[in-house]
Amino acid sequence: MNRPQSASGIAHAIGGTQWFGTTSRKVARAWNPFALVRTRFHQWFQSRLPLTDRLTLTQRNVYILPTGAGWMLGITLLVLLVASINYQLNLGYLLTFLLAGCAVVAMHVSHANLRGLTMHLVAPNAVYARANALFFINLQNEKKRSRYAIAVALDGTQHWAWTNVLPQASAQVQLGFKPAQRGLHRLPTVTLKTVFPLGTFQVWALWRPHAQVMVYPAPEPHPPPLPTGGSEDGSHASTSQTLQGEPDGVRPYRRGDSLKHIVWKKAAKTGELVSRDHVAWQSHTLWLTPQLTQLANPEAQLSRLCAWVQMAEATGQRYGLRLPGQELTPGNGPSHQQRCLQALALA
Repeated sequence: MNRPQSASGIAHAIGGTQWFGTTSRKVARAWNPFALVRTRFHQWFQSRLPLTDRLTLTQRNVYILPTGAGWMLGITLLVLLVASINYQLNLGYLLTFLLAGCAVVAMHVSHANLRGLTMHLVAPNAVYARANALFFINLQNEKKRSRYAIAVALDGTQHWAWTNVLPQASAQVQLGFKPAQRGLHRLPTVTLKTVFPLGTFQVWALWRPHAQVMVYPAPEPHPPPLPTGGSEDGSHASTSQTLQGEPDGVRPYRRGDSLKHIVWKKAAKTGELVSRDHVAWQSHTLWLTPQLTQLANPEAQLSRLCAWVQMAEATGQRYGLRLPGQELTPGNGPSHQQRCLQALALA
């Protein structure tokens, strides 16, 4: 089991593919009526939770139940009470009510350990398919008491990230999950729990983040070279060439020029952006279409197009993207690459 970490550190846990469940667990639920009822109730309960990226824990959304050790303590106290009554043991009464009083105090301390915390989600960055989508959660403690042994995990997993939150301070935990496929995915439900201080009561809360994560297609590991030549009918790559040049080998910066072609040293001296422009420099405009991949599987087509977008961006080429019902005009740069990858993810 992970140990609590200090508030200055970052607790980390990755849920992996367990968020989606395994086939064996699904089959077990189908044949177990109690598990089926529990799953239906859990889904119904989660559907009633609001979607928000900021949540403050109050008495309305913090829940508490005895743990296994708590039930055993209750049974032990009952046995001690019966024995003390039968044998008229004054010390037995003292021990029984002392332990019962400690358990009642621990119940209130456990509930107050979560109550009043404010959770804020840091929006996740886009990822590629089959990669872990990581996101951060900030835990803000506005009270003057510390919060100890707080565990955070994705609902349905056991990959807990443990942390402490100092008085009037904050702590950050990192969670992750592996999306099943490309597209726009909502973040899974997050569970917080604590068993501090005695472990006799478990206090927990559920949180449904509103944020979503964009999942790009996984790029092909070993794609063929970028296509060249052909016409603009979509069956072949289209390439347009323009001869440009000046005697000094540079020209004023034009919108759409690659950052790799900018002469940064000269820009620092003069304060004006200029781009390299050799006498025989050729500007290539490349159109990428699913037909160019020569693949029948639509997902394989998108993976190859994703790899080609990365290659074209790395070489500084101007490229456009044609998809069914959508066309992105040629360009380059991080923003253009992001638009192309988003179009592939949502295709």
